[in-house]
Amino acid sequence: MDKTIDVAVLVGSLRKKSFNRLLAGALGELASPSLALRIAEIGDLPYYNEELEETPPATWQALRERIAAADAVLFLTPEYNRSVPAVLKNAVDVLSRPYGKSALTGKPAAVISSSPGALGGFGANHHLRQSLSCLGVRTMPTPEAYIGGIGSMFDEQGALSNAGTRDFLQKFMQSFGQWIAMTGSKRA
Repeated sequence: MDKTIDVAVLVGSLRKKSFNRLLAGALGELASPSLALRIAEIGDLPYYNEELEETPPATWQALRERIAAADAVLFLTPEYNRSVPAVLKNAVDVLSRPYGKSALTGKPAAVISSSPGALGGFGANHHLRQSLSCLGVRTMPTPEAYIGGIGSMFDEQGALSNAGTRDFLQKFMQSFGQWIAMTGSKRA
Protein backbone atom coordinates (compact mmCIF):
# COMPACT_ATOMS: atom_id res chain seq x y z
CA MET A 1 0.00 0.00 0.00
CA ASP A 2 1.36 3.42 -0.96
CA LYS A 3 2.00 5.93 1.78
CA THR A 4 0.26 9.29 1.60
CA ILE A 5 2.83 12.09 1.51
CA ASP A 6 1.95 15.02 3.75
CA VAL A 7 2.81 18.27 1.94
CA ALA A 8 2.58 21.50 3.93
CA VAL A 9 1.76 24.41 1.64
CA LEU A 10 2.96 27.90 2.58
CA VAL A 11 1.04 30.59 0.68
CA GLY A 12 2.80 33.95 0.57
CA SER A 13 -0.36 36.00 0.19
CA LEU A 14 -2.87 36.75 2.94
CA ARG A 15 -5.96 37.54 0.85
CA LYS A 16 -8.59 34.81 1.18
CA LYS A 17 -9.08 34.77 -2.60
CA SER A 18 -5.48 35.46 -3.58
CA PHE A 19 -4.24 33.93 -6.80
CA ASN A 20 -1.74 31.86 -4.83
CA ARG A 21 -4.44 30.48 -2.54
CA LEU A 22 -6.52 29.60 -5.62
CA LEU A 23 -3.39 28.02 -7.08
CA ALA A 24 -2.97 25.92 -3.93
CA GLY A 25 -6.47 24.54 -4.39
CA ALA A 26 -5.82 23.76 -8.06
CA LEU A 27 -2.55 22.01 -7.21
CA GLY A 28 -4.37 19.81 -4.71
CA GLU A 29 -6.66 18.68 -7.53
CA LEU A 30 -3.83 18.19 -10.03
CA ALA A 31 -1.50 16.31 -7.72
CA SER A 32 -1.36 12.55 -7.44
CA PRO A 33 -3.70 11.17 -4.76
CA SER A 34 -0.54 10.10 -2.89
CA LEU A 35 0.25 13.78 -2.23
CA ALA A 36 -1.95 15.34 0.46
CA LEU A 37 -1.61 19.12 0.24
CA ARG A 38 -2.71 21.19 3.23
CA ILE A 39 -2.14 24.91 3.70
CA ALA A 40 -0.17 25.84 6.81
CA GLU A 41 -1.41 29.32 7.72
CA ILE A 42 1.22 32.02 8.29
CA GLY A 43 -0.80 35.23 8.56
CA ASP A 44 -0.94 35.37 12.36
CA LEU A 45 2.77 34.88 13.05
CA PRO A 46 4.37 37.68 15.06
CA TYR A 47 7.48 39.02 13.35
CA TYR A 48 10.55 37.03 14.23
CA ASN A 49 12.36 38.46 17.25
CA GLU A 50 14.98 36.31 18.97
CA GLU A 51 13.97 37.77 22.34
CA LEU A 52 10.66 35.89 22.03
CA GLU A 53 12.44 32.50 21.86
CA GLU A 54 12.49 32.20 25.64
CA THR A 55 8.72 31.75 25.51
CA PRO A 56 7.88 31.34 21.81
CA PRO A 57 4.43 32.49 20.66
CA ALA A 58 1.94 29.65 20.27
CA THR A 59 1.59 30.41 16.55
CA TRP A 60 5.34 29.95 16.06
CA GLN A 61 5.25 26.63 17.88
CA ALA A 62 2.23 25.39 15.95
CA LEU A 63 3.82 26.23 12.59
CA ARG A 64 7.15 24.69 13.58
CA GLU A 65 5.41 21.49 14.68
CA ARG A 66 3.31 21.38 11.49
CA ILE A 67 6.35 21.74 9.24
CA ALA A 68 8.45 19.32 11.29
CA ALA A 69 5.71 16.70 10.94
CA ALA A 70 5.27 17.23 7.18
CA ASP A 71 7.03 15.07 4.62
CA ALA A 72 7.61 18.03 2.28
CA VAL A 73 6.89 21.73 1.84
CA LEU A 74 5.47 23.57 -1.16
CA PHE A 75 6.01 27.33 -1.28
CA LEU A 76 3.61 29.47 -3.34
CA THR A 77 4.68 33.07 -3.61
CA PRO A 78 3.59 36.22 -5.34
CA GLU A 79 6.27 38.77 -6.13
CA TYR A 80 6.40 42.06 -4.25
CA ASN A 81 9.03 44.48 -5.54
CA ARG A 82 11.06 41.66 -7.15
CA SER A 83 11.16 39.71 -3.89
CA VAL A 84 9.23 37.56 -1.45
CA PRO A 85 6.35 39.08 0.55
CA ALA A 86 7.25 39.92 4.15
CA VAL A 87 4.74 37.40 5.54
CA LEU A 88 6.44 34.50 3.75
CA LYS A 89 9.97 35.63 4.61
CA ASN A 90 8.87 35.97 8.24
CA ALA A 91 7.52 32.40 8.19
CA VAL A 92 10.86 31.14 6.85
CA ASP A 93 12.68 33.08 9.58
CA VAL A 94 10.40 31.66 12.29
CA LEU A 95 10.82 28.13 10.93
CA SER A 96 14.61 28.44 10.74
CA ARG A 97 14.98 29.16 14.44
CA PRO A 98 16.12 28.59 17.08
CA TYR A 99 19.56 28.21 15.56
CA GLY A 100 20.37 24.57 14.91
CA LYS A 101 16.73 23.47 15.22
CA SER A 102 15.24 24.56 11.91
CA ALA A 103 12.01 22.77 11.04
CA LEU A 104 12.96 23.18 7.37
CA THR A 105 16.40 21.57 7.27
CA GLY A 106 16.43 18.45 5.14
CA LYS A 107 12.85 18.87 3.90
CA PRO A 108 12.11 18.22 0.25
CA ALA A 109 10.52 21.39 -1.12
CA ALA A 110 9.39 23.12 -4.28
CA VAL A 111 8.73 26.75 -5.15
CA ILE A 112 6.08 28.15 -7.48
CA SER A 113 5.96 31.89 -8.03
CA SER A 114 3.31 33.87 -9.83
CA SER A 115 2.60 37.36 -11.00
CA PRO A 116 0.02 39.18 -13.09
CA GLY A 117 3.01 40.29 -15.18
CA ALA A 118 4.91 38.29 -17.76
CA LEU A 119 7.91 37.30 -15.61
CA GLY A 120 5.84 35.12 -13.28
CA GLY A 121 7.55 36.18 -10.07
CA PHE A 122 11.07 35.23 -11.20
CA GLY A 123 12.72 37.53 -8.63
CA ALA A 124 10.66 36.23 -5.71
CA ASN A 125 11.27 32.64 -6.75
CA HIS A 126 15.02 33.06 -6.71
CA HIS A 127 15.14 35.13 -3.54
CA LEU A 128 13.19 32.42 -1.76
CA ARG A 129 15.42 29.69 -3.18
CA GLN A 130 18.47 31.57 -1.89
CA SER A 131 17.08 31.62 1.66
CA LEU A 132 16.05 27.97 1.49
CA SER A 133 19.48 26.94 0.21
CA CYS A 134 21.32 28.31 3.24
CA LEU A 135 18.89 26.40 5.49
CA GLY A 136 19.61 23.03 3.91
CA VAL A 137 16.18 22.69 2.34
CA ARG A 138 16.19 20.19 -0.51
CA THR A 139 14.53 22.48 -3.05
CA MET A 140 13.60 20.83 -6.34
CA PRO A 141 15.89 22.36 -8.98
CA THR A 142 13.75 21.62 -12.04
CA PRO A 143 11.25 22.11 -13.41
CA GLU A 144 11.11 25.70 -12.28
CA ALA A 145 7.67 27.29 -12.09
CA TYR A 146 7.03 30.95 -12.87
CA ILE A 147 3.34 31.52 -13.59
CA GLY A 148 2.93 34.77 -15.52
CA GLY A 149 -0.46 36.32 -16.20
CA ILE A 150 -1.91 34.65 -13.09
CA GLY A 151 -4.77 37.17 -12.99
CA SER A 152 -6.38 35.61 -16.06
CA MET A 153 -5.85 31.94 -15.14
CA PHE A 154 -9.02 31.37 -13.07
CA ASP A 155 -12.72 31.41 -13.90
CA GLU A 156 -15.43 33.11 -11.80
CA GLN A 157 -15.66 30.05 -9.51
CA GLY A 158 -11.93 30.15 -8.82
CA ALA A 159 -11.06 27.09 -10.93
CA LEU A 160 -7.86 27.05 -12.95
CA SER A 161 -9.16 27.49 -16.49
CA ASN A 162 -5.98 27.76 -18.55
CA ALA A 163 -5.40 24.31 -20.10
CA GLY A 164 -1.71 24.84 -20.82
CA THR A 165 -1.03 25.94 -17.25
CA ARG A 166 -3.05 23.01 -15.87
CA ASP A 167 -0.96 20.59 -17.93
CA PHE A 168 2.30 22.22 -16.86
CA LEU A 169 1.33 22.24 -13.18
CA GLN A 170 0.20 18.60 -13.30
CA LYS A 171 3.63 17.67 -14.67
CA PHE A 172 5.27 19.90 -12.07
CA MET A 173 3.44 18.08 -9.27
CA GLN A 174 4.45 14.69 -10.75
CA SER A 175 8.05 15.87 -10.71
CA PHE A 176 7.64 17.09 -7.13
CA GLY A 177 6.32 13.68 -6.07
CA GLN A 178 9.36 12.07 -7.70
CA TRP A 179 11.65 14.63 -6.02
CA ILE A 180 10.20 13.80 -2.61
CA ALA A 181 10.68 10.07 -3.24
CA MET A 182 14.23 10.60 -4.48
CA THR A 183 15.42 12.93 -1.72
CA GLY A 184 13.49 11.22 1.06
CA SER A 185 11.46 13.05 3.61
CA LYS A 186 12.69 14.01 7.02
CA ARG A 187 9.81 13.62 9.41
CA ALA A 188 10.22 14.70 13.01
